Amino acid sequence: MQHEQRARIAGGRGFLAALDQSGGSTPKALAEYGVPESAYPTEDAMFDLMHEFRSRIMTAPAFTSERILGAILFEQTMDREVDGSAAPQYLWERKGIVPFVKVDEGLAEEAGGVRLMKPFTRLGELLERAGRRGVFGTKMRSFVARAEPAGIDAVLDQQFGYAGQILDADLMPILEPEVDIHSDTKAAAERLLRQGILERLAALPGDRQVMLKLSIPTEDDGYAELIGHPKVLRVVALSGGYSRQEATLRLARNHGLIASFSRALTEGLRHEQTDDEFDRALGASITEIFRASTT
Repeated sequence: MQHEQRARIAGGRGFLAALDQSGGSTPKALAEYGVPESAYPTEDAMFDLMHEFRSRIMTAPAFTSERILGAILFEQTMDREVDGSAAPQYLWERKGIVPFVKVDEGLAEEAGGVRLMKPFTRLGELLERAGRRGVFGTKMRSFVARAEPAGIDAVLDQQFGYAGQILDADLMPILEPEVDIHSDTKAAAERLLRQGILERLAALPGDRQVMLKLSIPTEDDGYAELIGHPKVLRVVALSGGYSRQEATLRLARNHGLIASFSRALTEGLRHEQTDDEFDRALGASITEIFRASTT
């Protein structure tokens, strides 16, 4: 199974759906879906509503392997069922979509122009559970606010350090050092990231590979060297706060870079839509993102 999943991610046409909103971003995602905070009195109720939303996406007729290669899940989603099956099994066995899971525990406070990930406190147990559930890979996010070399080095050292543990567990790590799209040093930060990633890729032993999830670069094809690197299985892009229209326009100018959108994917989806309306809106979103991901 893992060999088949790897081949699909490495060479398939399509993109990754990011369905991994955490506790901090879920209220905003639900609000954009048309569910106000007054609709859920507790955090458990909030996550139940979010799981219903994610399940509605995953079970929609438009959500197929024809355009979607993989889906990144929130840990709770990985542990829940979708249409009577464990979520990772539903994705792979019934949809042909490769499952990933978000493993970071949120961001630390900003220091040195970046926000590192909070130290992982239960990575081993989570990786073991993900492996049992048939998950192919993981995702972990850091944040770069400014082009400060020491801060970016710290982000990459942490990302690659955890990536080694994930590879040891026979899972594929997606490293996500997001660059703030509003930063006035975005282009310079991207150059530092690219160089730092290349240096660390060269140190990966044997035939080990990683995946990268990066902000759409300021310079078109700015990550071409990473996309073609033998130590990189695939490079995907986050929407990072751009509207879907802006994100897809920018993405289409970057050859070989595919989407891993969250908010931009669900833009236009509403709780009150009928199933047919929901599927049409989701289908239009998927089509637009797929086209931009296959340039």
